[in-house]
Amino acid sequence: MSFTGVYSWVFTLDHKRIGLFYMLVGVWSGFMGLGLSLLIRVNFMEPYFSVVSADCYNFLVTNHGVIMIFFFLMPVLIGGFGNYLIPLLSGIPDLNLPRLNALSMWLLLPSVMFLLVSMVLGAGVGWTFYPPLSDGVFSVSPGVDFLMFSLHLAGLSSLLGSINFISTILGSVVGYGVPRDSVVLWAYLFTSVLLLVSLPVLAAAITMLLFDRNFGSAFFDPMGGGDPVLFQHMFWFFGHPEVYVLILPGFGAISYICSGLTPNPTQFGLMGMVSAMFCIVGLGLAVWGHHMFVVGMDVSTAVFFSSVTMIIGVPTGIKVFSWLYMLSNSFNTTSEPALWWIISFIVLFTFGGVTGIILSACVLDSILHDTWFVVAHFHYVMSLGSYISIILMFVWWWPLITGFSLNKYLLQAHCVVSNVGFNLCFFPMHYFGVCGLPRRVCFYDSTFGAINLVCTIGSVFTVFSGIFLLFIFWESVTIGNRVIGNYYDPNSLVNLVNTIPATHAEVSLGSYI
Repeated sequence: MSFTGVYSWVFTLDHKRIGLFYMLVGVWSGFMGLGLSLLIRVNFMEPYFSVVSADCYNFLVTNHGVIMIFFFLMPVLIGGFGNYLIPLLSGIPDLNLPRLNALSMWLLLPSVMFLLVSMVLGAGVGWTFYPPLSDGVFSVSPGVDFLMFSLHLAGLSSLLGSINFISTILGSVVGYGVPRDSVVLWAYLFTSVLLLVSLPVLAAAITMLLFDRNFGSAFFDPMGGGDPVLFQHMFWFFGHPEVYVLILPGFGAISYICSGLTPNPTQFGLMGMVSAMFCIVGLGLAVWGHHMFVVGMDVSTAVFFSSVTMIIGVPTGIKVFSWLYMLSNSFNTTSEPALWWIISFIVLFTFGGVTGIILSACVLDSILHDTWFVVAHFHYVMSLGSYISIILMFVWWWPLITGFSLNKYLLQAHCVVSNVGFNLCFFPMHYFGVCGLPRRVCFYDSTFGAINLVCTIGSVFTVFSGIFLLFIFWESVTIGNRVIGNYYDPNSLVNLVNTIPATHAEVSLGSYI
């Protein structure tokens, strides 16, 4: 690549290139986080056998959680596909604020650099950073400070991107007069609103924690009149909406793909889908307390958080039944990997939602709190749900991004291997939780040795499935089976192009197809 080519990529304002940058950083971070998870599981291969020390185990748990949430799922789902798809689906040549978009992209690089520094120095405070474990007395390593700097920059990047998405989606309606009937746009709009509301609260919490660590303040130190429970309130006011931040883009993509798999391309139940997402956004901001049932809250408050948490299952059920209705008309596409992944998403996400209803009961949560049951629940909901959404987006829009088709039979094999790995790794963790096995502890009773071995084997399958997916992408490009149109639905790409005004079609799609 010539200097001119490098210059054009470094200083690009093109939404497609910025989206690809987010995807590359996110995929690289995802494999780093996946490697850390494999080390965590290998550490449980035998009773009282440790590959790493207890302190290093804490570092692995901390960085695995932070990387997978802030540097894999968010960059790929929101920064990557959001940048790439929103202008195309809005019928405009680029986002409304392209320079702000480039700034949000480049803030991600120093954020990753600070993360790597924190990994070298060590930060074993868990991805939730609860004080007093994260204060200057119990965690003296400067790696904790670098980790918080990293999150500050990543959060600022997400805030700038959210402002850009909101202005683009709302502005395109006024500026171009194109009907907004895509559930994907609604999903990204709601996601951006959630980020805009919740991220500043997390930024305030970790800023106060940095002051406690370095400047002698006592926001969360009881000895100085502070309250560590206040940090939990502030963190989970961000932490629970973050679950929906990571899953709402997947909801939109699955709804879009379901409509593409049916004979009638019309989006079924659009108003119901949008209304359900709106309810999820509103209720998701009011349920953070269900993470804190064991802090000693009064009965009335606990019942309120339990009730609202259970009610969230209603709009989620509306979406699931809408997807099932659309899929009921797609029997002629049963061999398509996209359909396989949608069914996998519905099954795994629904199972995770059922365990979430169990944990929403304050009495049961007090028993299962901080056990492996919680780990299994949020991996089924957030990790597997968001990860499958990413796979679906790549599978469905890979021809749009690259112009090459994917091997259908390799994708089917990948789906089978992935689901075997997911369930072998995470399903037995429910049993650990019911037995009272605490999470974030690197030693365990020898009676759990055989089941832990099964979980580790499932983790190996999961890592292999990630590498397998990269091979499928590589095979697609090297074989060079160039296509015009979507691999699964030849009309879908044509329909997408038809939604773009004629003056913008060449600008939007000409670079890659």
